Amino acid sequence: MTDKIFVGRRKNATARVYLRAGSGKVTVNKREFENYFPLKDHREDVLLPFKMTETLGKYDIYANCNGGGVSGQAEAVRLGIARALVDINPEFRAIFKPEHLLRRDPRMVERKKYGQPKARKRFQFSKR
Repeated sequence: MTDKIFVGRRKNATARVYLRAGSGKVTVNKREFENYFPLKDHREDVLLPFKMTETLGKYDIYANCNGGGVSGQAEAVRLGIARALVDINPEFRAIFKPEHLLRRDPRMVERKKYGQPKARKRFQFSKR
């Protein structure tokens, strides 16, 4: 493993990403990449930084994810990978910047308010 850990976050998910030169093997939480992210969209989302920089298959990734759901974890891993690639080659920053791959998505779940069934939904109003 490398000595640097790159952190990616999304919603309530956190991913710690380790990147090292290798054959392109991706391991998430000690499981195979395809098993951990069964949906094709999530797998493509994780590998997007490699496809954009044409470095697919040059680095092995080991990621630890916790919190949140599958989509949040996939995007958290993507952010961690993008940060790691920029650390390796600062020229990749110009590729990632227009696509917002280096930006931590700040959107979070809104809290439920009292007197309401959900965050914004209201109970049915009765005039009489």
